[in-house]
Amino acid sequence: MGKRTLSELRDEIDVLDKKIQLLIGNRAQLVAKVAQVKKASDDSSVFYRPEREAQVLRSIIKRNNSLLKDKDMAYIFRQIMSACLALEQPLNIAYLGPEGTFTQEAALKHFGHSVSTLDCVSIDEIFHQVEKGNAHYGVVPIENSSNGMIGATVDMLYSQNLKICGEVEIAIQHQLMSANQSQGITVIYAHSQALNQCQRWLNNNYPNTELKSVASNALAACIVKDEAGAAAIASEVALDLYGLERIAKNIEDKAGNVTRFLILGKENISTSFENISTSFEGKTSLLVVIKHESGTLCDLLEPFKQQGINMIQLEKHPIPGVKWEYLFLIDIEGHKDNKKVKLALAEVASRVLKVNVLGSYPVAVL
Repeated sequence: MGKRTLSELRDEIDVLDKKIQLLIGNRAQLVAKVAQVKKASDDSSVFYRPEREAQVLRSIIKRNNSLLKDKDMAYIFRQIMSACLALEQPLNIAYLGPEGTFTQEAALKHFGHSVSTLDCVSIDEIFHQVEKGNAHYGVVPIENSSNGMIGATVDMLYSQNLKICGEVEIAIQHQLMSANQSQGITVIYAHSQALNQCQRWLNNNYPNTELKSVASNALAACIVKDEAGAAAIASEVALDLYGLERIAKNIEDKAGNVTRFLILGKENISTSFENISTSFEGKTSLLVVIKHESGTLCDLLEPFKQQGINMIQLEKHPIPGVKWEYLFLIDIEGHKDNKKVKLALAEVASRVLKVNVLGSYPVAVL
């Protein structure tokens, strides 16, 4: 075959596009039939299955041998899966608003863009909206690679009964923006965590400028669009969303800054999915309150060592409303119904004051 012309190549692309569109349509029809089967067998069926979605995305990445990067191929299928899921059950996702926050970005990265979103003014409200059924799931920040745990989220995990059913990570890159670059900057608005993450850069570039903390970076962007002499630290999305001009790009002090978010719902992830209790690529999170005695922390950790279970995270946090008393947020590898994990958790429960298993869920794929 001789060298093809640009017109011929474009014609081939058009043919492939039609085939791809037809196949996506066929997939949607199958998804609709799955929904019918679920509804016929159980009116209370849960259509969003994070363990199934994680498996599908991992399979897509594993078999990808195209010119596209693995994450780009997975992202394409993430959007297809999101659109198909909307045929089964349109999802409403609560996030920390207003529009343009990293939490909204995390929600759309995890669920895809075919969901409805409900912006909330606080982490507490996200929990309450899911509890009341106004949102199917909520997305909350749990830890930042530079600043550590998000205390407000840990407090709510301790006091509420929602389950963790997923996680997602977002790279945090801060942009300095204003409505008019030509104006002198007299005040900079941002969330307190963003101000902390950009402290060295701000000291070097705006040492005498007033810094004002607000509820979110997106709110900061919303404020400065109508305030002369004001700038905001916010995300790339906020630039276009609020019609602002970029003053400086990626001003965070540490490169590779990442925030991990949790997906919250009312259901536990089933262990019936392809023997997930033994082949589960994920983690289990729990809150533990130990006795106020010497050696109790060692007693807490020993059962995991005995069962050969890897501990991913161990964080101490004050118990809400109780002076000088602490709880521990622990992440371990494996599903809570795995035999070794069950044995370890039973032994831990016999040694401490309280154990609350927050959920078993897939490790973030994207």
